[in-house]
This record gives sequence, C-alpha cells and structure tokens, in this order.
Amino acid sequence: MSDDGEQLPPKTKLTTTKERWAGEGRFLTGRGAARESERLPPGQHLVRDWPVLDLGLKPDLSPQTWRLRMDGAVETPLSWSHADLMAQPQTESVSDIHCVTTWSRYDNRWNGVATSDLIAQLQLWPGARFVRLHSYDGYTTNLDLEDFLAEGAMLVHSWEGRPLTLDHGGPVRLVVPHLYFWKSAKWLKRIEFAVADKPGFWEVRGYHNRGDPWGEERYDE
Repeated sequence: MSDDGEQLPPKTKLTTTKERWAGEGRFLTGRGAARESERLPPGQHLVRDWPVLDLGLKPDLSPQTWRLRMDGAVETPLSWSHADLMAQPQTESVSDIHCVTTWSRYDNRWNGVATSDLIAQLQLWPGARFVRLHSYDGYTTNLDLEDFLAEGAMLVHSWEGRPLTLDHGGPVRLVVPHLYFWKSAKWLKRIEFAVADKPGFWEVRGYHNRGDPWGEERYDE
C-alpha cells in the first residue's frame, strides 16, 4: 500500500532488474546531451515491433468499464467515460517511442485527445505546476505541467488506426513522446494536478525525475 492509500503493483523480476540497472547506471553512454535534431537519442537502438512492458499486473478493463478522473489542484474535478473521451476534439499525431530499456520505435500513428485540449476543460489553481498520473495497475509517474502540455502529448485510444490493445495500455494511455516512455502511463485512471511535485513508481526507485532521452536522463544523479 502506498502512502496515499493506493495498492502498489507486485514486485517482479522486471522491477527488480530495472532497480538494479538504476544502481549500476546500466546503458549510459557518457555522450552527454544530444541535439533533439538527432532523431535517435544516445544509447538507443531501433526496433520494428512494439515490445510489451508492464509491472506484471494487467487490469481487467474495457471501454465500457474505463473511467478517467481529473482532480487535485482544479476548481471542478471531472470524470470521463470512454464515450466522453471520444466526444472531445480528436487529434491524430505521428511520433517516436523511446524506452529507457534502450529500444526506440519510429513513426507511431496515434489517435486521441491532445492534453492541451483536455486542459481547456479544467480550471487549474494558479499554483498548479505538476501532474501525477495514476494507472489501473497501481502505477504512478510524475510530470511538470509544461511537459504534460507539450506538443504531441495525448490521451491515446488508438494506434495505427486500431483501438489500443490492453497489452499496450488500452483502452486509454498517455503518450508524451519527448520523454522516456515510462512517463507515458498505461491504463490511465486518474490525472492529479498539484502545486508540489511528487515522484512516482520508478522515480523513487532510482530513475530520473524528468527523463529526457536526448539528455540521457535515465537515472537519478
């Protein structure tokens, strides 16, 4: 159980291994910051498929049972069903995936709701500067509001013209393409806006608080 009452995901071989990688600084190249004009960030390699990574607990979700809560440092909290999400202005975007485990996949076509359109539905408190994402499997991760609202950031329901599968975080996940993909929470359940930052699942296990691939921000310093 976490300190905010949420059920934590079970410890698995993957989580144990990735915690060890953080302690060892595994995969760091020492190249320093790369230019974002370099499409492939340092230490990454290209793949054609889309590897499936999670914490070992896959929620039982469908478009009919999925709901998203948006609350915290907002004047009026909102709750959306899948139908509510589909009724919002829809965006199509193409972007790359960069996973901290060193694989990248180019030219993913997403459909969903841009975070900039989502924020128009909410009145944030003046001091709201951070976002904490909560998933149906108990996973959490944190973002600056600026990163959450960056170009290409979306609540995604479709990939390559088809509904997002459960394996890849469907019915709805976040996609923030300019950061390592652990920041793009699968099985999105709640978006919590906040005046203070709070690290999430991987951030308290040795991973960088922001996760810029071109700066090779894999692990905490």
